[in-house]
Amino acid sequence: MDSTDDAGVVAPPASGQIHRFRRLIGTGAIAALATVVATTLAAALAQAVGVEFEVSAGETIPLSGFAVVTGFFSLVGVVIAAALLRWSARPAERFVQTAVTLTAISLVPPFLSEASTATAIALVGLHLVAATVMIPALARSLRTRTS
Repeated sequence: MDSTDDAGVVAPPASGQIHRFRRLIGTGAIAALATVVATTLAAALAQAVGVEFEVSAGETIPLSGFAVVTGFFSLVGVVIAAALLRWSARPAERFVQTAVTLTAISLVPPFLSEASTATAIALVGLHLVAATVMIPALARSLRTRTS
Protein backbone atom coordinates (compact mmCIF):
# COMPACT_ATOMS: atom_id res chain seq x y z
CA MET A 1 0.00 0.00 0.00
CA ASP A 2 0.99 3.64 0.02
CA SER A 3 3.05 5.23 2.72
CA THR A 4 2.25 8.57 4.27
CA ASP A 5 4.93 10.99 5.41
CA ASP A 6 4.68 13.21 8.51
CA ALA A 7 2.92 15.94 6.56
CA GLY A 8 0.13 13.52 5.56
CA VAL A 9 1.16 13.39 1.92
CA VAL A 10 0.57 10.03 0.27
CA ALA A 11 3.64 8.68 -1.48
CA PRO A 12 3.32 7.53 -5.09
CA PRO A 13 2.87 3.81 -5.72
CA ALA A 14 5.97 1.61 -5.68
CA SER A 15 7.43 0.28 -8.92
CA GLY A 16 5.84 -3.16 -8.32
CA GLN A 17 2.44 -1.47 -8.15
CA ILE A 18 3.16 0.39 -11.39
CA HIS A 19 4.09 -2.90 -13.08
CA ARG A 20 0.80 -4.47 -11.89
CA PHE A 21 -1.10 -1.41 -13.13
CA ARG A 22 0.49 -1.63 -16.58
CA ARG A 23 -0.21 -5.36 -16.74
CA LEU A 24 -3.84 -4.69 -15.77
CA ILE A 25 -4.23 -2.05 -18.48
CA GLY A 26 -2.73 -4.37 -21.11
CA THR A 27 -4.88 -7.29 -20.04
CA GLY A 28 -7.92 -5.03 -19.92
CA ALA A 29 -7.34 -3.69 -23.43
CA ILE A 30 -6.98 -7.20 -24.87
CA ALA A 31 -10.00 -8.46 -22.92
CA ALA A 32 -12.06 -5.45 -24.05
CA LEU A 33 -11.20 -6.17 -27.68
CA ALA A 34 -12.06 -9.86 -27.22
CA THR A 35 -15.32 -8.87 -25.52
CA VAL A 36 -16.29 -6.53 -28.36
CA VAL A 37 -15.60 -9.26 -30.92
CA ALA A 38 -17.42 -11.98 -28.94
CA THR A 39 -20.47 -9.83 -28.21
CA THR A 40 -20.75 -8.49 -31.75
CA LEU A 41 -20.43 -11.99 -33.21
CA ALA A 42 -23.05 -13.29 -30.78
CA ALA A 43 -25.38 -10.43 -31.75
CA ALA A 44 -24.80 -11.21 -35.44
CA LEU A 45 -25.58 -14.87 -34.78
CA ALA A 46 -28.76 -13.90 -32.93
CA GLN A 47 -29.79 -11.74 -35.89
CA ALA A 48 -29.04 -14.60 -38.29
CA VAL A 49 -31.46 -16.86 -36.42
CA GLY A 50 -34.19 -14.22 -36.49
CA VAL A 51 -33.79 -12.04 -33.40
CA GLU A 52 -34.62 -8.45 -34.21
CA PHE A 53 -32.98 -6.05 -31.80
CA GLU A 54 -35.91 -3.63 -31.82
CA VAL A 55 -36.07 -2.12 -28.35
CA SER A 56 -38.80 0.44 -28.90
CA ALA A 57 -41.19 1.35 -31.72
CA GLY A 58 -39.01 1.34 -34.81
CA GLU A 59 -35.72 1.71 -32.93
CA THR A 60 -33.33 -1.14 -33.69
CA ILE A 61 -29.85 -1.64 -32.24
CA PRO A 62 -27.29 -1.98 -35.08
CA LEU A 63 -24.34 -4.37 -34.78
CA SER A 64 -22.01 -1.39 -34.54
CA GLY A 65 -24.02 -0.23 -31.53
CA PHE A 66 -23.22 -3.47 -29.73
CA ALA A 67 -19.52 -3.02 -30.46
CA VAL A 68 -19.41 0.60 -29.27
CA VAL A 69 -21.41 0.10 -26.07
CA THR A 70 -19.56 -3.11 -25.22
CA GLY A 71 -16.20 -1.43 -25.76
CA PHE A 72 -17.18 1.57 -23.65
CA PHE A 73 -18.42 -0.45 -20.69
CA SER A 74 -15.48 -2.85 -20.93
CA LEU A 75 -13.17 0.13 -20.52
CA VAL A 76 -15.28 1.35 -17.58
CA GLY A 77 -14.58 -2.07 -16.04
CA VAL A 78 -10.85 -1.56 -16.56
CA VAL A 79 -11.06 1.83 -14.83
CA ILE A 80 -12.92 0.27 -11.89
CA ALA A 81 -10.31 -2.49 -11.70
CA ALA A 82 -7.47 0.07 -11.79
CA ALA A 83 -9.08 2.09 -9.01
CA LEU A 84 -9.46 -1.02 -6.89
CA LEU A 85 -5.85 -2.01 -7.59
CA ARG A 86 -4.78 1.40 -6.32
CA TRP A 87 -7.04 1.75 -3.30
CA SER A 88 -8.21 -1.69 -2.16
CA ALA A 89 -6.37 -4.19 -0.01
CA ARG A 90 -8.21 -6.99 -1.85
CA PRO A 91 -8.72 -5.67 -5.38
CA ALA A 92 -9.60 -8.99 -7.08
CA GLU A 93 -12.32 -9.85 -4.57
CA ARG A 94 -13.77 -6.35 -4.60
CA PHE A 95 -13.68 -6.23 -8.39
CA VAL A 96 -15.56 -9.52 -8.75
CA GLN A 97 -18.17 -8.38 -6.20
CA THR A 98 -18.62 -5.05 -7.98
CA ALA A 99 -18.65 -6.49 -11.50
CA VAL A 100 -21.11 -9.27 -10.68
CA THR A 101 -23.42 -6.76 -9.00
CA LEU A 102 -23.25 -4.39 -11.97
CA THR A 103 -23.82 -7.29 -14.36
CA ALA A 104 -26.90 -8.38 -12.40
CA ILE A 105 -28.25 -4.82 -12.54
CA SER A 106 -27.60 -4.69 -16.30
CA LEU A 107 -29.86 -7.72 -16.82
CA VAL A 108 -32.97 -5.79 -15.76
CA PRO A 109 -33.38 -3.06 -18.46
CA PRO A 110 -33.90 -5.46 -21.39
CA PHE A 111 -37.08 -6.67 -19.69
CA LEU A 112 -38.27 -3.13 -18.98
CA SER A 113 -37.99 -2.03 -22.61
CA GLU A 114 -40.64 -2.55 -25.25
CA ALA A 115 -38.51 -5.32 -26.76
CA SER A 116 -39.92 -8.72 -27.63
CA THR A 117 -39.18 -11.62 -25.33
CA ALA A 118 -36.65 -13.02 -27.84
CA THR A 119 -34.87 -9.67 -28.01
CA ALA A 120 -34.81 -9.27 -24.21
CA ILE A 121 -33.41 -12.79 -23.76
CA ALA A 122 -30.80 -12.18 -26.46
CA LEU A 123 -29.76 -8.90 -24.82
CA VAL A 124 -29.41 -10.63 -21.45
CA GLY A 125 -27.30 -13.31 -23.15
CA LEU A 126 -25.07 -10.64 -24.69
CA HIS A 127 -24.54 -9.02 -21.28
CA LEU A 128 -23.54 -12.41 -19.91
CA VAL A 129 -21.14 -13.00 -22.83
CA ALA A 130 -19.41 -9.70 -22.07
CA ALA A 131 -19.24 -10.44 -18.34
CA THR A 132 -17.90 -13.94 -19.00
CA VAL A 133 -14.96 -12.52 -20.93
CA MET A 134 -14.15 -9.37 -18.93
CA ILE A 135 -14.65 -10.34 -15.29
CA PRO A 136 -12.31 -13.37 -15.15
CA ALA A 137 -9.62 -11.64 -17.23
CA LEU A 138 -9.50 -8.58 -14.99
CA ALA A 139 -9.85 -10.58 -11.77
CA ARG A 140 -6.86 -12.76 -12.74
CA SER A 141 -4.83 -9.67 -13.50
CA LEU A 142 -5.70 -8.17 -10.10
CA ARG A 143 -4.57 -11.19 -8.12
CA THR A 144 -1.20 -10.82 -6.44
CA ARG A 145 1.53 -13.01 -7.86
CA THR A 146 3.14 -15.07 -5.10
CA SER A 147 6.02 -16.47 -7.15
